[in-house]
Amino acid sequence: MATKQYKKVVLAYSGGLDTSIIIPWLIENYNCEVIAYAANVGQDDIPEEELKKKALATGASKCYVLDLRKEFVEDYIWPTMKMNARYEGTYLLGTSIARPLIAKHQMLIAEKEGADAVSHGATGKGNDQVRFELTYMAMNPRIGIIAPWKDDKWTIRSREDAIDYAEKRNINLHGISKTKIYSEDGNLWHLSHEGGVLEYPDQEHQYDMLKMSNTFQNAPENGEYVTLDFEQGIPVALNGTKMDGVSIIRNLNKIAGENAVGLLDIVENRLVGLKSRGVYETPAGTVIYRAHELLESLVLDKPTLHEKQKMSQIYANMVYNGEWFTPLRQAFDAFANETQKVVTGKVTVKLYKGNIIPTHISSPFSLYDDKLGGFTDVETYDQKDAIGFIRCFGLPLKTRAFMLGKNTNIKF
Repeated sequence: MATKQYKKVVLAYSGGLDTSIIIPWLIENYNCEVIAYAANVGQDDIPEEELKKKALATGASKCYVLDLRKEFVEDYIWPTMKMNARYEGTYLLGTSIARPLIAKHQMLIAEKEGADAVSHGATGKGNDQVRFELTYMAMNPRIGIIAPWKDDKWTIRSREDAIDYAEKRNINLHGISKTKIYSEDGNLWHLSHEGGVLEYPDQEHQYDMLKMSNTFQNAPENGEYVTLDFEQGIPVALNGTKMDGVSIIRNLNKIAGENAVGLLDIVENRLVGLKSRGVYETPAGTVIYRAHELLESLVLDKPTLHEKQKMSQIYANMVYNGEWFTPLRQAFDAFANETQKVVTGKVTVKLYKGNIIPTHISSPFSLYDDKLGGFTDVETYDQKDAIGFIRCFGLPLKTRAFMLGKNTNIKF
């Protein structure tokens, strides 16, 4: 079967190892025009002009660099945070939420430029291929998709091969080498590290890859207090100073990172069925999630809170799996936004060697009654009422014991 040919391809470009070599590879193998597109979602790893210069030097006809930080925070980070979504209970989805945004604007550029295909550098073993391609399909089901790692013409089989390919073409890899081979993905919300020694869960590593966070051992002995103000579930002030979302995250990253908060070393189950290990740095995100949950514990009623906790796992799976532009995900957002109408207040925590210790929670919508929740008798709660309540609540168990006796299948 002949390989389909394309005239103009928009490549999701980061300037990292994979996408740096894909520009010349596309030209060599598809004889097409390549337009590079880079999204600034807060990674700030390669300056914009240097990124453009590098893309053009490796063969791109032009290079778009879009500042998407505000949109990333307001339309992707905050909705995910409001659902308290954690994949497999730990991962704050830093890469997962960025990919649909990046792919969305890639498709908009493809439409503007009249491109007949789009391309990405995600491998066939990871999650990002799904996140990119589901967005492509949702926005334009007719667009051509070139995924080199899954292409028959692609002869590169490892990151070492990719480095060799780049070196033969004098492509600047900005410090990536066969001795420092971690695969990294960063944005305003997090920085992930995979590869190298991390591929072996039975081996200890020295956290030599960290860029946003201190190690637990090197974190300050005294710790630091942080106060966040929320309005309808969204952080609006840090330590008493009103800021936009981008500024809150950037400033809190420095504070929390210094105190080793948000450092995660996990083995996760990828969508394609395999397990992978990674080290994640999410300083600000970890503090914001915890503060948000503390505030919700004060203002949400029990049934709403419990239902939201169950839904957060479904939401996390959808986001992880690249199902961002779906009716179900948007319906979940509608539910979350309804619950967040009362999530307004102030939370103070102490950050100490990776720990987040609550010291203050307050809200004008608080449902916490210190008299009712204390040990002293109050008019609104008669302890004798609990007698009848427990009789009714325990009636099924009592009935089972009466009816089955020793024949019950319950083990004691």
